[in-house]
Amino acid sequence: MQALRPVAEATGSISGLGRPGRSARGAICLCLFVLMLLAGLSCVIGVNQTSPLALLQDPEAAQLLLISRIPRTLAVILTGATMAVAGVIMQLLVRNRFVEPGTTGTNEAAMLGLLVATLLAPALPIFAKMLCAAVAALLGTLVFLALARRIPPQQPLLVPLVGLVYGGILAAAAGFIAFQADLLQYLAIWMSGEFSGVLSGRYELLWLAGLLAGLAYLVADQFTIAGLGEMASRGLGLRYGQVLGFGVVVVSLVSALVIVTVGVLPFVGLVVPNLVSRIMGDNLRDSLPVVAATGAGLLLICDMLGRLLRAPYEIPAGTVFGLFGAALFLVMLLRRPAHG
Repeated sequence: MQALRPVAEATGSISGLGRPGRSARGAICLCLFVLMLLAGLSCVIGVNQTSPLALLQDPEAAQLLLISRIPRTLAVILTGATMAVAGVIMQLLVRNRFVEPGTTGTNEAAMLGLLVATLLAPALPIFAKMLCAAVAALLGTLVFLALARRIPPQQPLLVPLVGLVYGGILAAAAGFIAFQADLLQYLAIWMSGEFSGVLSGRYELLWLAGLLAGLAYLVADQFTIAGLGEMASRGLGLRYGQVLGFGVVVVSLVSALVIVTVGVLPFVGLVVPNLVSRIMGDNLRDSLPVVAATGAGLLLICDMLGRLLRAPYEIPAGTVFGLFGAALFLVMLLRRPAHG
């Protein structure tokens, strides 16, 4: 981490880098307050009652809260926050607002690595399979970055198009392998991000993703400067290659952890950074906590809607967020940004 520290004189004068401003601290407190309210509401929504009165009268309600509701709520918060952070890091490194792990082949590469690990060594523990998925995601992301470097900067829309084609090729390869090995049902589960199977003892890997998001915040200033481009970053004294490598590792590990635990969740890393950037700008020291809290809050809302719309059945949170995220992203494309 020492090598990633910026030159203080170079970074301190750019867009107020350093400690979050007063307005940013107010936005962070507001987001955390709303997130706490949503988390409390998520713990009481479901088929079985877990209201305070039910907790006092029924011991099984308290057990349900500790084993299922609280772990599920924490898993949703960690997933939404870390995927939003991974999305904003990817956008700054590629310098394109239309990319996220789902449009760069990162998710598909992670699924391919997880599928190969399942076929070759089905007895591997879940942590080892996660490492295989992370290595595959890392390699897939590096290939995409190499492809993105060959795209003219005057054609920003080509970057996500190339990423979609590249991801489609990886997804087709994974589908072919899964069809040959009769594992299509497992692939379908990984493609559908949902939290109904989250219980105590089956989501704790997501805390590692939360730790990675916290490490990303420690070097938020470096990511902000890296978003200016390689030449400008090196001119300001930033070790661009190390920051790029650290960002790719964070994105790859977060994507692998989320896919192994809950599956693919589209649009979280695409919509949330763009939404926050319209209001707060691109200084990650100010905006990254808001990005994380907004991603967690929106995913919590979608998860609760999935539990309520067809109760007592559930709609996967990834499906609900996919519909909501696509509509919101179209609105943002058609409207002019509020932040100059």
